[in-house]
Amino acid sequence: MLKRFWIALVSAVVLLAGCLFNKDEEESQAAGGSYTHISQEAAKEMMAKDDGHIIVDVRRQLEYDEGHIPGAVLIPNESIGTEKPEELPDLDQIILVYCRSGSRSRDAAQKLADMGYTNIYEFGGILDWTGEIEK
Repeated sequence: MLKRFWIALVSAVVLLAGCLFNKDEEESQAAGGSYTHISQEAAKEMMAKDDGHIIVDVRRQLEYDEGHIPGAVLIPNESIGTEKPEELPDLDQIILVYCRSGSRSRDAAQKLADMGYTNIYEFGGILDWTGEIEK
């Protein structure tokens, strides 16, 4: 009986370990290493540098008008397709992307990466932003 318990326990551990490994692999493949998620503190540090970066708000016009990060340009996620946005002519420019909660920013960052942009940093949503907001 003890032998059956150990066999069941070892089997469960192996099965769970396999599921965890596959989950991490899928997340890595989905992101493809093509954009980087950073903390909002890291985003603030990057924004403080004069390195030619651009801050992209991927919410809708009404949301943007209600308040946005200073200097952010509006490129709604829904408008990002397979053509390069005219606001982003340089594929190697540092692009800092945010939305309301973080969902659209991840989607937009991946679409930009799929178009060939190479320096994309996604930092979530303005709901958690503790920095300045302008209207």
